[in-house]
Amino acid sequence: MAWFGLLDCNNFYCSCERIFAPALSTAPLVVLSNNDGCIISRSQEAKDLGIKMGTPVHLIQDLIRQHAIEVFSSNYTLYGDISARVMNTLSELCPVVEVYSIDEAFLDLSIFPSSELETFARNIRKTVRQWTKIPTCVGIGPTKALAKVANRIAKKNPAHEGVFIIADEATRLAALQDYEIGEVWGIGRKYAQMLQANGIETAQQFTELPDEWVKSEMTIVGLRLLLELRGQSCLPMLSPRTLSKNICSSRSFGASQTNMENISEAVSTFASKCGEKLREQKGCAGVITVFLQTNRFKPEQPQYSKSQTLNIPSPTGNSAELIKYALHGLSQIYRAGYEYKKAGVIVTGIIPDDQVQQSMFDNGSRDRWDQISKAMDRINGKYGRDTISFAVQGTKGKRTWQPRAERRSAAFTTDWHQLPKVSMSD
Repeated sequence: MAWFGLLDCNNFYCSCERIFAPALSTAPLVVLSNNDGCIISRSQEAKDLGIKMGTPVHLIQDLIRQHAIEVFSSNYTLYGDISARVMNTLSELCPVVEVYSIDEAFLDLSIFPSSELETFARNIRKTVRQWTKIPTCVGIGPTKALAKVANRIAKKNPAHEGVFIIADEATRLAALQDYEIGEVWGIGRKYAQMLQANGIETAQQFTELPDEWVKSEMTIVGLRLLLELRGQSCLPMLSPRTLSKNICSSRSFGASQTNMENISEAVSTFASKCGEKLREQKGCAGVITVFLQTNRFKPEQPQYSKSQTLNIPSPTGNSAELIKYALHGLSQIYRAGYEYKKAGVIVTGIIPDDQVQQSMFDNGSRDRWDQISKAMDRINGKYGRDTISFAVQGTKGKRTWQPRAERRSAAFTTDWHQLPKVSMSD
């Protein structure tokens, strides 16, 4: 019988911060979005104080002072590295792992008899905690959707001690009976509103709908979800070689930008990051989009928002080529006289790098730049991000467009200069 597990890291960003600050293990803690704007991760202690996801931090300053809440700027370099360590740990323990997000992974547990599932789940939680210091929850079910349901139940109910298994029909019905439709994996806000308008409040009520109605109102994707919640597996494990459909790198600027040179530095950096992500998954992109926008939260200022999409004649994954096309796109949409707040680069049309059809006009420079990009990846992987970069990205530490991050912790695991120091006394 097919069994799917879903391991989810608890309050992941906050848990990462606690690894190197064990004194904060029981303190209320929050992590902020880019530019230290809104709350994007909360420890359980912060949740218990009533702090909601997405709350602007400036609105709860009194609460922060009153309860001595620890506040951190987002540190994606740290979170990405810890995520990789968690996923590598899972790969050591489970033969097939599908990384779903930075803090979630599906596990193919079909090789285990049902009687051994709980023992394995508890062992994997214990090992991940021991090797990475990250607390997790595991949900198991006969389909991916039911594993998602089981995971949420494991997380929300402390009595289950981090593990919940939907192993039979009675458990499936009981789990879906009180499961709000808006919390179901794949049910977005609009579909949830539509279903509620039709009297569907729980996942169990959703599974009782006619197949044809669901397919008509929610397409084949909705029908697959319906069958998954009924216990019929429709969503297999994805191969690690499966490529993302698109990759985006964007940031809100730390301060509004009017200078084309500064914005070019930012766009070049975003394009370079897209290249890094493409190479990580051995992909090449055939389409690149650049966008630029002012601050919509300041309506008293002149507003402008524009994007430009360019086709890349021969799909590429090297950063130099992506930067070239990104800057060309930027030159077409930049307009003087505006205070820009955000820019970004999106690459699409992604194919495996071994399926790229070379242009007859290639003169060998592409291969050289591919090798240069890979060499840069190795150097930055060993000595820390942006140890080496393209000149057009500007000088590290002097980029005026960089987001505010006044409370960012150190790059404890990815920068030799920021490794934790241990002092020993006699």
